[in-house]
Amino acid sequence: MTLTSQKPIYVIGHLNPDTDAICAAVGYAEYLRVAEGKNAEALRCGSIPSRVKWVLDQAGVPAPQLATDIRTTAELISDKATATVSEGDTFLKVYNAMQESGMDSLPVVSDDGEIRGILDFTQLMQLLMPQDVSGSKAVKTVFVSPQRILESLKGESVGAEVTVDEEQLVMFVGASSEASTREGLIKDKDLGISKTQLVICGNRTRLQKVAIESQVRMMVVTGGFGVKPEMVTLAKENGVKIICCKYDTATTVQLIRCSRMVDTALGKEFLCVDADEAVSDIRKKLSAAQQEIFPVVEKGTRKLIGVFTKADLVDPPVTKIVMVDHNEYSQAVQGIEEAEVVEVIDHHRLGGNVVSREPIRFLNEPVGSSSTLIARKFRDTGATLSKGVALCLSAGLISDTLNLTSPTTTDVDKGILKWLCEIAGVDAEKFTQDFFASGSLLTMGTAKELIHTDRKEFEEAGKSISITQIEEIRLDGFDARRAEIEEELEKLCKYKGYDVAIAAVTDITEHVSMILAKGDDRIISELPFEHQPDGVIVAKNVVSRKKQIFPAVCQAICSANATIIE
Repeated sequence: MTLTSQKPIYVIGHLNPDTDAICAAVGYAEYLRVAEGKNAEALRCGSIPSRVKWVLDQAGVPAPQLATDIRTTAELISDKATATVSEGDTFLKVYNAMQESGMDSLPVVSDDGEIRGILDFTQLMQLLMPQDVSGSKAVKTVFVSPQRILESLKGESVGAEVTVDEEQLVMFVGASSEASTREGLIKDKDLGISKTQLVICGNRTRLQKVAIESQVRMMVVTGGFGVKPEMVTLAKENGVKIICCKYDTATTVQLIRCSRMVDTALGKEFLCVDADEAVSDIRKKLSAAQQEIFPVVEKGTRKLIGVFTKADLVDPPVTKIVMVDHNEYSQAVQGIEEAEVVEVIDHHRLGGNVVSREPIRFLNEPVGSSSTLIARKFRDTGATLSKGVALCLSAGLISDTLNLTSPTTTDVDKGILKWLCEIAGVDAEKFTQDFFASGSLLTMGTAKELIHTDRKEFEEAGKSISITQIEEIRLDGFDARRAEIEEELEKLCKYKGYDVAIAAVTDITEHVSMILAKGDDRIISELPFEHQPDGVIVAKNVVSRKKQIFPAVCQAICSANATIIE
């Protein structure tokens, strides 16, 4: 999913996140809130492995929100508090809404909040004024609802019942002499057009009587005058609607014109944008559009979320990101290049392609886990560390160092783990056993989960590499799952274009990794481990992807390249 807000600073680990990536993000988001008073939130850019879910449940810490794309989206730049008008609103109400909101264009929505169209000020004026002014009938013709006329005039209905449906009516203004006005009404009756007439007059009883007897469709009495009871009775008998209002004739005519309902004037052609569409993707598409505003809707529906203008596309705000447990864009969430990376905390090699607009904090140290570095910040600054987050950071450290037995372990890790376990109230040895027993991928995972749960991508000497690590207490299920693992590795090479795809199934108790590899046979044959006849590569005392497996792959690439040169 995409983000729905850019207000927090987001802390996020790498793709296919492992325990350290998720727990470090949880920990550093809490540190930024507690120690620096920042609005920070942890994210993840992959599914939660079963062991991490177990840790979060034990810690009572909610899982970070999933974010698969952090690019600025249409929803993020939209004005969600924009003024809207309804399909049944009148042009008068639309005009008033424009004046109040300061907007020249407004979205028109249905009762259930779905976008129905857009009305702009110029279009509104064109619709209010007749296109053909060569004949008097065209100028006088209006398409209105009697009920909306009553509302616009803030009047009183005293004749036949007014209706909501819009009708085409011809206005007849009784402003001439009584004789000529009566003559005009009689003439129109003879022509058979009385039943479509809307007569506007003042306190002229005889004129009112002629209009009613002519069975005009509707009569509006202006100037605040009432209608005599006998005229009301006659109107009801003849089915004539009568509205009395306080306005003068000129104002009444204008308000009647503005009583037209919005829905009948809406065009069908307008552009909408899905909420999760990236600004960088839609900018070019919308540049030539003849719209002032662009409605943003829920994906797959017409439900309006907000609107934006072309000006909002010029320099949109960007998401602020803290990268933890990685420092290479190839391992980062989609859209990282368009975000503002404000800080990096990592314990891996430098990838060299992180770019920032301003100087940033960059912490990279050769310790066993990113959780170690974050826990040390809590300890050294005296910031309050909650018991639940201490447990998460303990899990991240234990997972990445195999409870301090990995060759990546340092004295810093040892001191920090002891400190964390005291706060979390756990025994490191028992917690390690419970943690690794909580979710065996070999036993319960699908083939895709086996490969993608903890997988990282690397670029080395022009070669693209994928290395998956599956950590288990025992390798009893390895042989049964081997074919599935190899099939998924072959798919990675075929569809992702990796030169080498590796899966290392590591026994954390015996400190041995069973390696399966697909791709460039020259590179695979140079891996400095024990190659079995069946294709399995046994790597004794090899448990670290960072410090042992990846360097071995780099060495194999160099050896393969040297062989080609010779």
